[in-house]
Amino acid sequence: MTRKMTRLALGLSLLIVPVAAFAAEGETAEKNLFDMIMEGGWAMIPLGLMSLAMVYFIVQNGLAVREKVLLRPDLFPEFIKLMQQKKISEAHALCQQNKTLFTYILGAGLERCSDHREVNFEKVKEAIEEASTEEVTTYMKPIDYLSIIGATAPMLGLLGTVSGMIGAFNFLGISGSGKSSELASYIGEALMTTAAGLVIAIPSMLFFYYYRNSFIKSTASVGRNIGALLDTLETGEAPMGFRD
Repeated sequence: MTRKMTRLALGLSLLIVPVAAFAAEGETAEKNLFDMIMEGGWAMIPLGLMSLAMVYFIVQNGLAVREKVLLRPDLFPEFIKLMQQKKISEAHALCQQNKTLFTYILGAGLERCSDHREVNFEKVKEAIEEASTEEVTTYMKPIDYLSIIGATAPMLGLLGTVSGMIGAFNFLGISGSGKSSELASYIGEALMTTAAGLVIAIPSMLFFYYYRNSFIKSTASVGRNIGALLDTLETGEAPMGFRD
């Protein structure tokens, strides 16, 4: 199975698991899924929005932080040839035509270079570090949103449960202890929001750590590749793996 198919399967399972869990409870209580969600109270509305945001950021990050998109290994041999020939302007133009993490950072460094004068590698490295900080912040922002959702959803679910429990005890105070079955129904509905919060939080945090670690690995590879290109520009020799 390819990586694309794996991600698709994970996305589908993400949608199926909560539906199946709630549907199973719905069969026991002789209520359908929609009724149980509606009876969860006001907290189910923001939790529903969080679940949509979670799916959106999982898909977005899955497309954005793929290694072949961030690193563009298909362009690396062409960059090596341009660095060997000291064609800095052509290399910068290639970066401008292919916008991604690797090309943006490399392009920022090449802006401090010239085809007609000696390269100041200190200034180049300074520009690369500045661009790296900017790009890492940009790419990490949607990944961090998954962490925010994962941390907030359980607390919102717990707040909904507390709110429901307050309503349940108010009902108990008004009606007395003779209607224990109805009280149990109130409590079960209140706990629905806690379950929903956890169902949202668990996959959010799992995907957050997965994407964060994947992105950190890719940024390390970007630094290594750009370092190899700068060495080629300085010495005129291609990295060992790309020599004829």
